[in-house]
Amino acid sequence: MTTKHLLNYATQGQGEKVILVHGLFGDLDNLKGLAQTLEEHYQIIRIDVPNHGQSPHWDHMDYPSFTSALISLMNELDIDKAHLIGHSMGGKIVMATALSHPDRVSSVVAADIAPAAYQPRHQTVFKALTSLPLDGSVDRKAALDHILGYGVDEGTAQFLLKSLRRGDEGFYWRMNLAGIINAYDAIIGWPYEGKHFNGETLFIRGDESDYVTEQHRESILAQFPNVQLKSIGGAGHWLHAQKPAIFNRLVKNFLDNQASETGR
Repeated sequence: MTTKHLLNYATQGQGEKVILVHGLFGDLDNLKGLAQTLEEHYQIIRIDVPNHGQSPHWDHMDYPSFTSALISLMNELDIDKAHLIGHSMGGKIVMATALSHPDRVSSVVAADIAPAAYQPRHQTVFKALTSLPLDGSVDRKAALDHILGYGVDEGTAQFLLKSLRRGDEGFYWRMNLAGIINAYDAIIGWPYEGKHFNGETLFIRGDESDYVTEQHRESILAQFPNVQLKSIGGAGHWLHAQKPAIFNRLVKNFLDNQASETGR
């Protein structure tokens, strides 16, 4: 195993293995509430995606390399098979892993993302983050005002600022912002058309989000034929944070039903 594929992770609980994968700009704490809901009956592994959190910074990243990193981590932890759960970009990572290594995946949960290519939608965020002075001339309040000034909503701005850290000479981004920007076309792309995963799959969308729409139904069914589709009312793209009780219950019921059917 190469150093490139060693991901930062945290574990909790005991039982069948469940790996949680956060979305773009996030880290392993994003799905911590779900982990706490599941840990009584499952062993949870929360990972930092490359270029995020405390995982390695890569100059190049795409879904094949994400998948390779995840499988390498499973090998290191002696995990033969796991349930994979991901939000947004993390949902694409777990779907890509299931399509590429179906024998290593017990089931898939994809939160508010489809197996499809998307149009660019983060240019404003990139402009706000790359133009933020990091030399110590602004404090956190000024940094928030700077991001809001680009038209980013406050919830997203606060989320982004979780990756801003203070160093000896000002601030720095814990995430590899340049690496993320360089890989953005690959992140919004989808190179897996024509492949399919026959295992149990759950797609959960927020009904106020435009990430998963009726036009995605055909591609979802084509690539994940053994699928359940759920919507959470009053939730947008951040459904796991906006409606945590409902989201966590849907995921837990999905996992528990599989255990019940197989007598585990």
